[in-house]
Amino acid sequence: MSVTESSESTETTEPSSEVTSKPPSRSAGWAALRPLVLRLHFYAGVLVAPFLLVAAASGLLYALSFQLERVVYADELTVPVGDGVELPLSAQVAAAREAYPDGTISAIRPSPEAGATTRVLLAGTPGIDDDKTLAVFVDPYTAEVRGALEQYGSTGALPVRTWIDELHRDLHLGAPGRLYSELAASWLWVVTGGGLLLWLSRWRARRARGDKRPAAGRRRTLGRHGTLGVTVAAGLFFLSATGLTWSTFAGENVTELRASLGQQTPDVSPTVGDAAEDAGAGHEGHPDVSGEAGEGDRPASGLWVDEVLAIARAQGLSNPVELVPPADEESAYVVRQIQRGWPEKQDAVAINPNGGEVLDVVRFDDFPLLAKLSRWGIDLHTGVLFGLVNQLALAALALSLIALIVLGYRMWWQRGRAGSFGRPLPRGVWRRVPPVLLVPLAVGVALVGWFLPVFGVTLVGFLLVDAVLGRVEGAPPRIGEGRDR
Repeated sequence: MSVTESSESTETTEPSSEVTSKPPSRSAGWAALRPLVLRLHFYAGVLVAPFLLVAAASGLLYALSFQLERVVYADELTVPVGDGVELPLSAQVAAAREAYPDGTISAIRPSPEAGATTRVLLAGTPGIDDDKTLAVFVDPYTAEVRGALEQYGSTGALPVRTWIDELHRDLHLGAPGRLYSELAASWLWVVTGGGLLLWLSRWRARRARGDKRPAAGRRRTLGRHGTLGVTVAAGLFFLSATGLTWSTFAGENVTELRASLGQQTPDVSPTVGDAAEDAGAGHEGHPDVSGEAGEGDRPASGLWVDEVLAIARAQGLSNPVELVPPADEESAYVVRQIQRGWPEKQDAVAINPNGGEVLDVVRFDDFPLLAKLSRWGIDLHTGVLFGLVNQLALAALALSLIALIVLGYRMWWQRGRAGSFGRPLPRGVWRRVPPVLLVPLAVGVALVGWFLPVFGVTLVGFLLVDAVLGRVEGAPPRIGEGRDR
């Protein structure tokens, strides 16, 4: 729900500041857990909020980047429809290769709709990073090359959106920078869940007291923080869960879990194998997509893009599609649907370039449940599942998270007394939790920390720092014990 402060006034939660020789008495149920949740919510919010703020701000930019991309690259993306008769795909590819002969053709994305250009994607082009391709934009009606831009990822992100995407994902720091986004995703569900529990507790208490007093000062900030947090809690849980699915460490665990359950995302087999031998095919039966434009791009025998696309259409693969040429003499053409909007189009076929046999077919309808949920979740997270409505909803969610962080820090400021800024919550609250609750809770946290390593490591780090601060301030050596502050 929220990212920094508690959902109840501290006067009702803080124990006496006197030093006692006896451990505090144990409470039961929520009364025992609430101070622990309050302390975790407060400190996690204060420490993790800067990372969440960066993730929310960059996520807001990314949600708007799709529309920005349409404006900035309008000349490359769109063309006049004219008479509406498209040239053969092979002619469009030949025009792209004539204008840009370097590199190899890694994929071809035919014009998906009237007025949209065809993209010929070139890998190994000088000046282009290995994880990106050069997209050559071709007018499907005239074969005019409209330009070329660097492209990244399966959604076809162009330079502006790629830059924003990398800012959101890793702050342009590469693999080390991805730790920031995984840290934010690992803790977002924790502060959200803790804040939701605290809000429900406060709401029930106020309802039982019949408290209808108008809020002012910190109570008013608290009310706004809590109300907004409850409103967007489901969205924040969703962002946390989907963000973790493709994070570095937690994402690897998610992938292994899906594999163990047989829920991987299926893909077509691109190997020709015996089919190539039966057709008497050798290397000459495959298109040479690494040479110069013109004759070198069309095989002396075997199928080329026009025939392959026609076979894929006959298999029901409607636009938008991506055609991947064979990688070697043992490989087939692969044609995939690439629509990430609703309804998803993710069917794929492998086609023998020597005879046109359909070697393998994968239908999205046959995907395992977790594979479908993963696909839908990622596409919803990135704003493509429901188009503009999806993007506007993500922008509103990002703005809400930013507002929650600002309100949380304001409550931290307002919480100080007698000139102290952000007076911390007391230690020793875990000692009030009965073992019947504390032991299962500790085991559960340990399991979560193992599955979400960044969460686990940072939680241990927080406990160690808390213990060191306790020693410095004269607290007993055990973590969490000592004089309440």
